[in-house]
Amino acid sequence: MFSEWIELVVLVVVGFLSGAINAVAGGGSLLVFPALLATGMPPLVANVTNSVAQGPGFVGAAVSQRDDLKGTPRRLLWTSLAAGAGSVIGCVLLLVLPGEVFDAVVPALVGLSAVLMAFQNTIKRWLGHPDEGEPDRTVWLTVGIFFASIYGGYFGGARSVILIAILVLAVNDSMRRLNALKSWLGLIGSAVTFVVYALIAPVDWTAVLMLVPTTVLGGFVGGKIAQRLPATLLRYLVVVIAAGVAVYMTLD
Repeated sequence: MFSEWIELVVLVVVGFLSGAINAVAGGGSLLVFPALLATGMPPLVANVTNSVAQGPGFVGAAVSQRDDLKGTPRRLLWTSLAAGAGSVIGCVLLLVLPGEVFDAVVPALVGLSAVLMAFQNTIKRWLGHPDEGEPDRTVWLTVGIFFASIYGGYFGGARSVILIAILVLAVNDSMRRLNALKSWLGLIGSAVTFVVYALIAPVDWTAVLMLVPTTVLGGFVGGKIAQRLPATLLRYLVVVIAAGVAVYMTLD
């Protein structure tokens, strides 16, 4: 009985930290996934439960950063459509592909996101960094968000890290506004996974009910913090989190 209470307290604390980290830089769900495994859940159950529980945290983050989404309706439309479609495909892939694919692909994708963020300025020079005020690279942006969302539907861990890496390479805008768009796209992807997994996946709803309130609160608090962080600091927070996630998943 005592150990069960400890598990509940840990899930509550980890849920809050996860929501806050997702709003600030991404990768917070990697705190929840091993915590769920530690309670004895099978990996598939832990993965889908984590994805469902993370969704409401993006509500808090998106609400607190909503003003930074204004003024770019075309960007918001195309990325939203790509995020929704990709997330549906990712959910389906998780339920039909063998676990060996999961183990092999995910660490590589997260590690790549760390490299993209660390060397984004160099890569932008290679690609031809647009002048201030020039339009987005809409095709690259839409395709990138689509594939990142397939990944997010397949495995929600560090989805935000990959989304922000794509945004900084394809969009000429402030880090603060890109971070707000990342939170919005995370909300769309989480809404899709919530519906799909709730209908056909083995979700542990007791764990979800423990995690949801704290991820919402953590997302709101983290969104406010993100608005006050310098762009360089925010970028390197993402790099550190992505690298740590990749190492953890490779060694696990």
